[in-house]
Amino acid sequence: MDLTHRPRRLRQDRIRGLVSETSLEPTDLIAPVFVDATTAERQPIESMPGHERVPIEDSVARVEEVLETGVEAVMLFGIPESKDAKGTRAWAEDGVVQEATRRITAETDAYVITDVCLCEYTEHGHCGTLEPGIRETETGSREDPSLTVDNDATLDSLRRTAVSHAAAGADMVAPSSMTDGMVGAIRDELNGEGFDDVPIMSYAAKYESAFYGPFRDAADGAPAFGDRRHYQMDPANAREAMREVRLDVEQGADVLLVKPALPYLDIVADVRREFEQPVAAYNVSGEYAMLHAAAEKGWLDLEAAAHESLLSIKRAGADLILTYFAEDIAEQLR
Repeated sequence: MDLTHRPRRLRQDRIRGLVSETSLEPTDLIAPVFVDATTAERQPIESMPGHERVPIEDSVARVEEVLETGVEAVMLFGIPESKDAKGTRAWAEDGVVQEATRRITAETDAYVITDVCLCEYTEHGHCGTLEPGIRETETGSREDPSLTVDNDATLDSLRRTAVSHAAAGADMVAPSSMTDGMVGAIRDELNGEGFDDVPIMSYAAKYESAFYGPFRDAADGAPAFGDRRHYQMDPANAREAMREVRLDVEQGADVLLVKPALPYLDIVADVRREFEQPVAAYNVSGEYAMLHAAAEKGWLDLEAAAHESLLSIKRAGADLILTYFAEDIAEQLR
């Protein structure tokens, strides 16, 4: 037997770490933070164990908890005090994300990224302004809200929202609505308002996924009717993802995000091979919740499974990982 190239020589404990091909660091991670303008106390998120909605007044303390673990960046999601058909609270100067951003950037060293979308702010829960449609009934035609998002009207809202976040002090904005032309529209608006240095992390390949359920509970952003398959990507498509990402790159995206992460590691790897921009992946709420549920049954070791999951995302090519495990994993790595 020829053992000249015996692979097991490099799997022993004292050498294993030295030859490890992939590393995971706290600075690779971004922690989502939910800020809720409707509550005066922290509210546990039942479907996402260990996470809470926090009031604006508690947003600084919540971010300081994240920073203590070694994670340096947070993504802010807002739950407004009121909603309407157009989601106007998304760009209000005194909006929930704007108020939280001002406090956090004034009192901490966190790198603050803000989610730029309308689903949390619209009363119908879709990611933009809806186009009116015509429905045929037995008594004749009448106008009826359709599931079609008015792309151009939504772009105007996204521009205003992004600028309001930058004006409040956001370090980076992250448009997530999969609206055609959103990166170019936001880049032009930011530049025109003097925010040339604010980068854009685009949700460049965001799929219409079954793994978003717990997030919609957390952010109170579930659609009141229908679904988002007309503007989020078909899970069956990979080549389309490359087209979507390429368009965002051409429009000036600084960071390219794939969402979800684990069911789409092939897309993460494809984006990494094809493009030079930093690649981010969103380890979404359903991925987080299913590991917790299995751990509660005693079917797997939560810490080990979480670490392995994030390591696989990094190995696939992600430079940054947006994950609800950020704090727990960072604590393990310290």
